[in-house]
Amino acid sequence: MTKEELLERINDLEWEDFEVKEAKSQLPKSIWETVSSFSNTAGGWIVLGVKQTNNKFEITGTRNIEQLEQDFNNTLAAKQKFNVLIRPVIKKYHFAEGNVLAFYIPLSDKKPVYYNNQENTFVRYGSADVRASKEEIDSMYRDQAFGTKTAEIAPGSSPDDLNHNSVENYRDYMGRFNKSLSYNKLSTADFLNKTAVTVDQKLTYSGLLFFGKQDSILEHFPDFRIDLLEIPGTSYSDSKVRYTYRLPEQENIWEYYFALFERISQKVDKPFTLTKEGFAAEDFPHIEALREATVNMLMHADYFSPAKSRVRIFTNHIEFFNPGGLPKPLKMLMSTDMSIPRNRTIAKLFRLVKLAENAGFGFDRMNAGWSSFSKTLPEYTAELDFLIVKFFLEPETVEKGSDKTVGETVGETVEKTVEKTVEKILQLMHENPSITMNQLSEETGLTRRGIEWNIKKLKEEGKLERIGPDRGGYWKINKE
Repeated sequence: MTKEELLERINDLEWEDFEVKEAKSQLPKSIWETVSSFSNTAGGWIVLGVKQTNNKFEITGTRNIEQLEQDFNNTLAAKQKFNVLIRPVIKKYHFAEGNVLAFYIPLSDKKPVYYNNQENTFVRYGSADVRASKEEIDSMYRDQAFGTKTAEIAPGSSPDDLNHNSVENYRDYMGRFNKSLSYNKLSTADFLNKTAVTVDQKLTYSGLLFFGKQDSILEHFPDFRIDLLEIPGTSYSDSKVRYTYRLPEQENIWEYYFALFERISQKVDKPFTLTKEGFAAEDFPHIEALREATVNMLMHADYFSPAKSRVRIFTNHIEFFNPGGLPKPLKMLMSTDMSIPRNRTIAKLFRLVKLAENAGFGFDRMNAGWSSFSKTLPEYTAELDFLIVKFFLEPETVEKGSDKTVGETVGETVEKTVEKTVEKILQLMHENPSITMNQLSEETGLTRRGIEWNIKKLKEEGKLERIGPDRGGYWKINKE
């Protein structure tokens, strides 16, 4: 049977991700890798008693369903094999072909989740369980402190580390765009305390990043920088030069916001219209979408990551790259107004000047604003330790006359991301058969681990071969 036919027979499960295993009489050894990967990535169902051959599924059944359920549940509840307690949801089904047992493994808030030792930490890439890299494990530990890490005190800091011009410019901006706010009446010292920029005459990491002097920030974040590059092509591979413009370094996040947004907003058309008062209109939905993306990047970045936030402006799209994974699966965040900022103080500072909303991650504003301008939706790539958002400048995804809602089309856009990534990898290999893993990672925005997983899948499907050694060899694309 097909996947759809299997899902029709097991129709009370919501399949975000799933893994089937035969398990006729005992738990398969690979089941613990899948438990780890689902716990660390986005949750998912493990279904025992089903065999998969390519894209076909066959119910084979389990012989001792009660014993398998007990063994699995006891192992997770005992907290001896795994480093954290895992409480699965359990479903049992009885078919003519045999019994089927399903376990839902939820996304853990205590990542990394591993069995026996930390080396057995796995993450989910597509339909594969992949051993996590050291960088990915480090990112998970930082995510344990999601929303609190930058609220910690920066050791050895003081108000002298603040760029006071930035503070005064911010307060002037707040006074003009949020006049009724009570914070406007506070002294500078009280304002800094009230917003948690300072605590007991020391700076929080957030306060330092947002308002600090560049030299002071670099003492704690030696490679602090937010990049903006303009590339004369649709990708690096069709650009004759690396870039034609690179944003100069700025003092802090507040100064970076204005420098970034000024340059980004120059790259899209702003139709000339008049307000009812006779002034030139400045509010355009597509500009607001880009503003939202800029602020989101600055609010939700993992500033402790070795990767850095980056905007790349190509001839056909604008791309925002943000280090740090999302706190919940992308589809869940898109379907709710959940607000879980990674950097709470930074988020609050943007909200006080009305540059960010109080709810959610701004997906609705980005989707609706951009689709009204280009008839396309932003393209999202959410991985364990980064998020990429691309705004295409030409109509591409929404057909004329379509009666689909923006939300429905967004769902399809997210599901097509993997397919587009594979096409991009194959295109780059066709243009340069000797292209390296690092070059593929840079061109696509995927981590090296993501590139390796896609290449493994292409090889298994017979679409790709590696001819020769890693050094000096080349890629051969097999035509269907």
